Amino acid sequence: MIKKLLIANRGEIVRRIIRACSDLRIQTVAVYSEADKKAPYLKEADEAYPVGPSNPVKSYLNIDVLMETAKKSGADAVHPGYGFLSENASFAEAVVSHGITWVGPSPAVLHAIESKCYCREIAYNHGVPFIPGTLTSVKSPDEIHQYLQVQGCPIVLKLDKGGGGKGIERIREPGEIKGAFEKLSRVGVLAFGCPDCYIEQEILQPRHIEIQFLSDSYGHSVCLGERECSVQRRFQKIIEESPSPVVTSKEREALFQYTQKLVKGMGYQGAGTMEFLRSAEGNFYFMEVNARLQVEHPVTEFLTGIDIVKSQLRIASGEKLNLDQEEIRFQGHSIEARVYAEDPVSFAPSPGIIQKVRFPEMAGKYLRIDHAIEKDGNVPPFYDPLLAKVISWGSNRKEAIDRLKKALEEFQIEGIQTTIPTNLTILNSPNFIKGDLHTGFIEGLTREL
Repeated sequence: MIKKLLIANRGEIVRRIIRACSDLRIQTVAVYSEADKKAPYLKEADEAYPVGPSNPVKSYLNIDVLMETAKKSGADAVHPGYGFLSENASFAEAVVSHGITWVGPSPAVLHAIESKCYCREIAYNHGVPFIPGTLTSVKSPDEIHQYLQVQGCPIVLKLDKGGGGKGIERIREPGEIKGAFEKLSRVGVLAFGCPDCYIEQEILQPRHIEIQFLSDSYGHSVCLGERECSVQRRFQKIIEESPSPVVTSKEREALFQYTQKLVKGMGYQGAGTMEFLRSAEGNFYFMEVNARLQVEHPVTEFLTGIDIVKSQLRIASGEKLNLDQEEIRFQGHSIEARVYAEDPVSFAPSPGIIQKVRFPEMAGKYLRIDHAIEKDGNVPPFYDPLLAKVISWGSNRKEAIDRLKKALEEFQIEGIQTTIPTNLTILNSPNFIKGDLHTGFIEGLTREL
């Protein structure tokens, strides 16, 4: 088993990983930038080291500094959390090359699946339906014009190596092609070091459904159910739940089979999610793989009783999965609301000092709050504005919604703006209550705030 783990991240996910390590008796090493030097979770880690200025490029994204810290601390493993370098093959390579365990899929797998076109080819080769479009990248606006002449609009132009909601441009008419292609290429070079992009047919009003899986290094994998992630702003999730209100047991079984084929085809080990879109007609299409721990993993943990972070650490330590698919039971319903430091209408960032915080009453097995905030704590402007995740469980969907609403009504954060009002508007929406969702759901709701 891993003995000392460096957590190459910040915020609530550091505290979450520390909790799992404490149960497994693994020592923890936290890192912090100048902006995070007073973060509360630093005291919970066994050791904490500064890694540079507030600018993430010079701290949390600085592979050289992170590796120096790993060696200095004597860590024998690195967990990247989510975001930052969590899916960065170069970071994983640096970790492994120093004889340190990387908690995640191998560098070779990460290198390969950086390319969404590569993943689409795997889906094609294994008979998994994927979003119609090109299997390879397009090299010029002329190629896009040629595609439209045959397939027509609307289409979505996506970066081959994009992610996190970045690198997506909708094209509804030929006149938008040149501008979208040039913009996307620039973003690709600046954000991901690659200008390549490909075409997908736009699936109108789709639902975003993902399958959580675990896979060990002995070829054994299991699926931990689906999550409905259709409520999004700027292509980023804000409410997630499991199970999906619309996925049938037959569809779930098919999605599990698709996921198993993709995991095997990729040679993947660790925790991850296969992302699918469901069309309004009920067809499922593979979209991409997220090769890391997901923000919304607590929803699945509530539903299955399986600790995904502990599973990651055990797999990375070389242990076999002691789970068979038929042993996994899904009980009740769980919903997560992400609380961001943002204006609840415009979603503009709202950094600042938290003047007051009052947490909801914790109800043990019914409510969980993952956070790293405190009174007088600083919310810096340099990073993702996620403040906390409020996760509820109920014996059915209505009970889970009611418990989450009560928790959010009690959750008070003063000094900055938050998306708590947005979350409550969503949860009180008649369409949400009916489970009538799609990725454009939140548009139109904000005017109710």
